Amino acid sequence: MHLRILLPARVFADIDAVASVVVETLAGSVGLLPHRLDCIAALSPGILSYASSNLGKVYVALDGGVMAKNGSDVWVSTRRAISGTDLAALHATVKQEFESVDIRERQARTSVAKMESALLGRLRDLQHAG
Repeated sequence: MHLRILLPARVFADIDAVASVVVETLAGSVGLLPHRLDCIAALSPGILSYASSNLGKVYVALDGGVMAKNGSDVWVSTRRAISGTDLAALHATVKQEFESVDIRERQARTSVAKMESALLGRLRDLQHAG
């Protein structure tokens, strides 16, 4: 099979000769083999694993997304992905990455809230002046 993992701004992975793929869907774990029927599934945040003859077993942490299998092509679209061959190391990397993203998102929400507050204050001032 041919596995492609797509992020919003780039192709995360493009792998040929994939023997099997296992993904976590909203309905549970699904295994894909080359002759499985075509399908589409919503993915829950979790681990995608795939096996290939040249890379061995590889794990990819996904932040949810969508998977489509069409013939021998498997497409996965997700917001964030991190890969590794050791689950323990991948867990540590994911924890560190997601914590830093959470901090940045919190800072962005705080900045937006301050801008909204300032805008409302100015609109109130304009309303009282007019």
